[in-house]
Amino acid sequence: MNARNLWLTGLTLALSSSAWADFSASPEEARGVARDAYLYGFPIVEMYKTLYTQAVDSKSPNFKAPFNQIGNTAKAFTAKDTAFVTPNADTPYSFVWMDLRSEPLILTLPPIEEHRYYSVQLIDAYTQNFAYLGTRSTGNNGGHFMIAGPDWQGQQPINIDRLVRSESNIAYALYRTQLFDEKDLGKVKQIQKGYKVEPLSHYVKQKAPAPAPKVSWPKPTPTMSETPELFRYLNFMLAFTPPQDVEKDLLARFAKIGIGAGQPFDLKTLSAEQRKALEDGISDAKAEFAAFKKDKVDTHEISSGDLFGTRDHLKGNYLYRYAGANMGIFGNSAEEANYIGYFVDKDGQPADAAKHDYTLHFDKGALPPADAFWSLTMYDGKSKLLVANPLNRYLINSRMLPDLKLDADGGLTLYVQHDNPGKDKQANWLPAPNGPFYGVLRLYLPKPEVASGEWKMPLLNPVNSKQ
Repeated sequence: MNARNLWLTGLTLALSSSAWADFSASPEEARGVARDAYLYGFPIVEMYKTLYTQAVDSKSPNFKAPFNQIGNTAKAFTAKDTAFVTPNADTPYSFVWMDLRSEPLILTLPPIEEHRYYSVQLIDAYTQNFAYLGTRSTGNNGGHFMIAGPDWQGQQPINIDRLVRSESNIAYALYRTQLFDEKDLGKVKQIQKGYKVEPLSHYVKQKAPAPAPKVSWPKPTPTMSETPELFRYLNFMLAFTPPQDVEKDLLARFAKIGIGAGQPFDLKTLSAEQRKALEDGISDAKAEFAAFKKDKVDTHEISSGDLFGTRDHLKGNYLYRYAGANMGIFGNSAEEANYIGYFVDKDGQPADAAKHDYTLHFDKGALPPADAFWSLTMYDGKSKLLVANPLNRYLINSRMLPDLKLDADGGLTLYVQHDNPGKDKQANWLPAPNGPFYGVLRLYLPKPEVASGEWKMPLLNPVNSKQ
């Protein structure tokens, strides 16, 4: 048993009052370290919150399945789903939280019809998308795929279609199966039944290795992602992520405020001055993100494709990784999907349906170019969740085009507002909350003209002031 597994035995990660943080930085230095560590650690801790509610807390309404088992959601997301922010309501999800410490897992996908999109997004503990399975990457013919952790050494079975490595021993497989309409739910359920997950030993019919040591998963707290409390959970999760050479100097710097894999971190051991330094550093990080969002994201200078992807794609830009996790954790990589966020209107003002009604107009022949499908989904600006409304409509997508009303010139105008725009416009109404909101336009398997900039996104147009 290696040192990491010894430590993980009976793991409680020193969340008790006896924990002590090795805090060697001066308050001035600690503020800068805390700023960087918060940006670095926030996505990891946010991921842990989802892990806990979906795979650990069996009493949670968002519980899906224990580790290394699949949980299927045979419905589209609604306003009642709160497991993670900015969910996709077009594709019923399936979920596998993978514990790869003892042996790899084999994920089996069934063959499906050519015109339906499905994917398995493989996400490591850093929230990096390290690989994909499905329509774009492996096709619709199905197959057997082996997911191995960083420490595994063994031989790949000859009938495995692909071996994929995760940087972390805890990883997430997030499945998306395209749902055409409510009548299609039965077919989606059948496809989900074909998703199979099993340990390598079971797949090859051999004796299973010794199980990994039991872990005591610390219960999340309401403020864990917003305060220095985050660093306790970061230390916990880092125990499942062998350090990367490119982060050696960064992690050494973080150690100056007590951050390290499996190390205790107790705020009670810190002086008021030290704690304030951490709080100020976190405030600095949040301010940096707010400025970045306003100047780069809201103006569409930075796209979703910049914020999600592999470690190589992100190139050590932890602000980008933080932004992705903050605005829509577990977003897809650029080649899989393109996300366009509507946070402000054409005048640069924050979208707020208590102040304005809005339209979004697509010229004839200028609908979003996607090989799979496109979808515009509405979210509450405060909760970042789907918006309850009288129509139970959370999105408008390309599958709905036959039911939408086109303009006289063949274009398409959508009505984005809180109140029903009237019977003649209701088909094109995307209900908004009576307050701040944002929309996300998703293009699955986007065409080249999206990345090249040849296709121009329309802007949100305020048409009626309520003040």
